[in-house]
Amino acid sequence: MKRKSKYTNFTVSLMCTALLFGCSSNSSNSNTATKNISKIDAESLSTIGNQNIADVISKTVTYDKDDLYSDWKSEDTTFIQLTGTGATLEGGGGAIADGNIITIKTSGTYLISGNLNDGQIIVDAEDKGTVRLVLNGVDIHSSTSAPIYVKKAEKTVISLEEGTENYITDGQKYNLEGSEDEPNAAIFSQDNLTINGTGKLVVKGDYNNGITSKDELKITGGILEIEATDDGLMGRDLLAVKDGNITIKADGDAVKSTNDKDASKGIIAIEGGTFNLTAANDGIQAETSLLIADGDFNISTGGGSPEVIEMKENGGPRLEQGNTMEKTTVTEKESESAKGLKAGTEVAVGGGAFNINALDDAIHSNNSVTITGGTLAIATGDDGIHGDSAVLTKGGDITISKSYEGIESTVITIADGNIHINASDDGINIGGGNDGSNPDMQSSSSENRLLSIRGGTVYVNSQGDGLDSNGSISMTGGTVIVSGPTNNGNGPLDYDQTFDMSGGFLIAAGSSGMAQAPSDSSKQYSMLMTYPSTQKAGTILHLEDSEGNTIATFAPEKDYQTVSISSPELKKDGVYTLYSGGSATGSQANGFYKDGDYSGGTKVVQFTTEDSVTWLNESGITTARSGGPGGGGPGEGGRSGGPDGGGPDGEPPNGGTGGDMFSNLDDETKAKVEEIMEKEREGTITREEAQAQLKELGVEFPGSKRP
Repeated sequence: MKRKSKYTNFTVSLMCTALLFGCSSNSSNSNTATKNISKIDAESLSTIGNQNIADVISKTVTYDKDDLYSDWKSEDTTFIQLTGTGATLEGGGGAIADGNIITIKTSGTYLISGNLNDGQIIVDAEDKGTVRLVLNGVDIHSSTSAPIYVKKAEKTVISLEEGTENYITDGQKYNLEGSEDEPNAAIFSQDNLTINGTGKLVVKGDYNNGITSKDELKITGGILEIEATDDGLMGRDLLAVKDGNITIKADGDAVKSTNDKDASKGIIAIEGGTFNLTAANDGIQAETSLLIADGDFNISTGGGSPEVIEMKENGGPRLEQGNTMEKTTVTEKESESAKGLKAGTEVAVGGGAFNINALDDAIHSNNSVTITGGTLAIATGDDGIHGDSAVLTKGGDITISKSYEGIESTVITIADGNIHINASDDGINIGGGNDGSNPDMQSSSSENRLLSIRGGTVYVNSQGDGLDSNGSISMTGGTVIVSGPTNNGNGPLDYDQTFDMSGGFLIAAGSSGMAQAPSDSSKQYSMLMTYPSTQKAGTILHLEDSEGNTIATFAPEKDYQTVSISSPELKKDGVYTLYSGGSATGSQANGFYKDGDYSGGTKVVQFTTEDSVTWLNESGITTARSGGPGGGGPGEGGRSGGPDGGGPDGEPPNGGTGGDMFSNLDDETKAKVEEIMEKEREGTITREEAQAQLKELGVEFPGSKRP
């Protein structure tokens, strides 16, 4: 549903009227949009484009020998035995013990064992080499600062010895000198930090973060369990994970990069590992790019998706958990962001297994999202996948079991992949931008908004519009199945400019009040059937040709009154018959039967295709109610009302004849009505203000007497 107004309880007649006049004014834009469609593609807007994500990571992240675990026993090692209140040192002279403070002054390998009840390991190296801390069963606590504090070092490596458990904990208040809040984590490094090995590291950050590097943070192995009052893992320039088993419970973000000064930094790159992340805010948040090639991810944010997702007055989601209603306006303020995967520039997923349960968007980018592989199971209180500029899918299995809107962006390109969407509002939305992350989405030109489907399989079960574009739709391949809305204020298909259908298979069933078919300029033939009454959920509809060959057999999950079908099997001057009811055999997914036999149905209508779009009711071929020339979308006469093209139940709107609702008005008054309706749709005036302005023109608000 286009959320352009602050008020959503319109009557269907009003919505149809507003769209009728808005459509005729848009007719001149349709040709422009068609000319520009070929230039709009999410692949060109994505920073990844057609690159392999694993290759992008390999170019971005370099691991050297120090980053990978090696046997320290062959190295010149200093042994540090913690004694509770201090330490004893054996070996080289690179470390100094001063009471409960152990300071490492030179590069080298340091094997650390034992307990330190209230003290610190400080790395303050005077040379340029790598400092390696081998944790060999330690329990280090500091009540006043970071238990492990890398103040200065070219690079520090923390190696987790096999079979050991290591505990690092801090206090709730640090005794910091100076104005800067540093250190601010139980393990804190001013410079590059790497964690490797096979042992276990348990970190409890009661003051702020768990583990923080002010430069690069790399993890190539180990078992990490982190609890933090703010963020769990933080790297400034880069946070890279090659392997490891990471569990985080954070009152802020679980995993985060922070460099917002350099566009080439602030990156998170993950090549593998297991992640169990529970965060009050974002699960994984990159300042610039979030690149994931592989791994197993279990992510919960903001307490998880709400039990019920409802509309609130400004068009966004109203979240209900248990018996508590919480009205949320999503912004980019950290305290209000509870997204699963989030990035400022790009979220790119090339593989892995994801289970994301998020209060906010499950996957979100302020620019683009690219998915080329992986298995993603998503439940969210807002968008399943959101990219302000573009969303590109080139593979993967994506199941959005719960969402406000399934996929939302200015440009969406589905080149491949298996996508299953359940949405409380629109299944796929172009140019919505109602989550507040980018207000420019709604103001951008509709000519630059496009849903392009080139391949893959898409199934949408939506309470709002199934496919909704505040611009155009183009389909050249793939399979799209829509079990659309039951309310007449939404439609299985909804677009403002054109729906160019030149390939692939489409079947979209739902309510009749706002139903559209592909544009009549399409190369591939389509039909739209409006039934005289609502068909019950599960009632099979079956379309076959004159030879008895099946075009489509479908049992929608919800009640429906219209069905639109476009298939390469529909040919000019072909004779086709539509049946209702009966039974079907063979394999089926989401109500769509791919093979088998059909029998026992009732013939509804037989027709011959003459035009690109054939409009049908139970009596045969009819015409679409027109707000302009043609027969596809707004401006092309693409809106369908009830069986006769009138209101949602077949009655002529506002007591008219089902034609032009304001045919008795002069051109000047019509133009004023159109302007008022457009302002109301955009939300610049309220419904009540629109009613008052129409009344001044002597025009009765359509359907105003209906509840």
